[in-house]
Amino acid sequence: MIVSIEKCMHCGACVGSCPQNAIFLNEVVLQFNEKCNKCGRCVRLCPAGALTMEGKK
Repeated sequence: MIVSIEKCMHCGACVGSCPQNAIFLNEVVLQFNEKCNKCGRCVRLCPAGALTMEGKK
C-alpha cells in the first residue's frame, strides 16, 4: 500500500474500515502490518484519496 503523506488527513477512516485490523495510525504516517491482504477497502473509503495499491496508478 502506498500512502501519500501530503494528502493523508489522519482521519482514521481507513483504520476502521480494515477487516484484518492491519492499519495503524501513528503521529507521522499510516502503517500496514503483515495481516494486510490488499483487499482495497481502505483505498475506496479514504476521503482524501491518500491511499493507492502498489503497482496501480
